[in-house]
Amino acid sequence: MSFEPRWQTVPQNDKGPGWERYQDRTEAGQSLASLLKERLDLGDALVLALPRGGVPVAFEIALSFAVPLDVVVVRKLGVPVQPELAMGAVATGGVRFLNDEVIHMARIPDDVIEEVTLREVDEVARRERAYRGDAPALAVRGRTVVLVDDGVATGSTMLAAIQAVRQMGARRVIVACPVASPEIVARLEADADEVVCPLTPRDLWAIGYWYDDFEQLTDADVRSFLERARAIRGSCADSTGSAPDVD
Repeated sequence: MSFEPRWQTVPQNDKGPGWERYQDRTEAGQSLASLLKERLDLGDALVLALPRGGVPVAFEIALSFAVPLDVVVVRKLGVPVQPELAMGAVATGGVRFLNDEVIHMARIPDDVIEEVTLREVDEVARRERAYRGDAPALAVRGRTVVLVDDGVATGSTMLAAIQAVRQMGARRVIVACPVASPEIVARLEADADEVVCPLTPRDLWAIGYWYDDFEQLTDADVRSFLERARAIRGSCADSTGSAPDVD
């Protein structure tokens, strides 16, 4: 049975004319799964969520396609005197990439870059332990990877995730997000092989505006979703005799 998203239109004096939204991240994930099934064959795919908000969305996609679910953790490398300005990023798998333009403009010395990198690499590792526990990361090389978040605002984290999984050897990269502006979708399309995004409002405001329920998630919530996904995959593997998808 195909999933029909239950949009709600809010009066103009509330959030704006024609303002549609999801009930919660679960519905957003089901909506994305329905659209992906119409457009793509994801039989050999790996779904990677950007935590924390992307995890329940990605869970629904992984469940719908009966494919593995994992996370890709991305940490921005902030310029020390202006932390919101990214001079690069580090991600799951020990991947690092640098924005040479920002580094040159801000005249950041190599030792400062290394100091910030080490700090954020430690944070990536900490978060991966918090999310996965002792479970191994899933293998990316040679796979179709679906990157999922609960919405994309500036695009910087998702773009970093695309670069990360490319460096890890992904064969094809698909971005699936419930909401993003047309400009951001265009930026993502330049880097990803495919972008699926049901809502593309010209005025994004904030991601939370597009949900009735946008409850903040904890590390424990992320861990619970991943454990549930592994349990479901384990049951399938037991019944089919297939091997686990791990590095």
